Amino acid sequence: MNKSLLKEKIAQAHGIMKEKAIDLWLTFVRESDTIRDPALQLILGKGVTWQSAFVITATGATCAIVGSLDVANIESTGLYRRVTGYVAGIKEPLIELLREHDPAKIAINTSKNDVMSDGLTHGMYCLLMDMLEGSPYKERLVSSEDLMAALRGRKSAGEIALIEKAVAITEDIFTHVTGSLKRGYTEKEVASLINAETAARNVVPAWDTAHCPAVFTGPESAGAHASPTERVIEGGHVMNVDFGVKYEDYCSDLQRTWYFLKEGEEGPPQEVQKAFETVKEAIEKAAEFIRPGMEGYRVDEVARGHITAAGYEEYPHGLGHQVGRSTHDGAGLLCPRWERYGLLPFLKVEEGQVYTLEPRVTLPRYGVLTMEEIIVVTPGGCRFLSHPQKELFLVAR
Repeated sequence: MNKSLLKEKIAQAHGIMKEKAIDLWLTFVRESDTIRDPALQLILGKGVTWQSAFVITATGATCAIVGSLDVANIESTGLYRRVTGYVAGIKEPLIELLREHDPAKIAINTSKNDVMSDGLTHGMYCLLMDMLEGSPYKERLVSSEDLMAALRGRKSAGEIALIEKAVAITEDIFTHVTGSLKRGYTEKEVASLINAETAARNVVPAWDTAHCPAVFTGPESAGAHASPTERVIEGGHVMNVDFGVKYEDYCSDLQRTWYFLKEGEEGPPQEVQKAFETVKEAIEKAAEFIRPGMEGYRVDEVARGHITAAGYEEYPHGLGHQVGRSTHDGAGLLCPRWERYGLLPFLKVEEGQVYTLEPRVTLPRYGVLTMEEIIVVTPGGCRFLSHPQKELFLVAR
């Protein structure tokens, strides 16, 4: 737990609440080591046992109401000026706190669109409704999604530095692993090489270790979001690896592509090289286009249009997601206006947001070609936090 960054995010929350006209933000949780509200990553960094309320107001107040045996743990964070313990039940102190501040608008963590703003479980929501019955506050509840989107998305300089460090470690791992690759390895063996390099650097994978790293080789591979298999890498295969690390609680998420030369080949087939260049150009065009204030779907359209104009099928996912405390961080996406994305394609790009750019081309005879780069949005465009892959990695052994 980085206390300075948590304090920074709580201070940022006060300002965003004023901007969004939210008077009070209520994070209502229990047994958070089992079911963790994503908001706790930003405002607590620890877990609680019993029903607990973490309250932040636009006027600068920070209050926590927790089970009596959790009080010392929460006080030790130094994040909440007032920590109230209870024994029999949380209802009375919670209502008392709401009466004290009498907020006109109370944000709670429910959202149809943004998973990071949807941490209030249905059971806890029902409990909260029961507790607020008969009070005026039941009718003053709104979704925290606007607040959370801004709080998670607008990265501070300290957050960006940690993401950049995670990216640098990941790139270094890719460099070391590339020198060890050869035909005849299985996807699992490549994953083992990456895992060994990760452990040597005292970091951990950025997401589920079952498919971080994800290794996909050849035309029969799953292509995304699946565990490495015993599939053997052969000459003529394209291999794609999706991987990231977590460094001091901040993540990277990168993809790189290799081509394994057949015996006698001196370079990749023209078909493979063209696909690689098309993906690279799509990333470059999206990076040149992105600006604060534009809807995310417009950035996706630039990359997607370049891919399809080159004669390839459009990729079956969004161009990019945000990265931060989680590999899929924040609400806004660079994605098409598909039903599965809800209202997220229409959210505006903001300065300080960190996005991936990850278009792809699938070649039926070779495999998936894709690079995943990471950018941070600047006042006039963006800056790469990763070093974009400019050439197809070739393996001759």
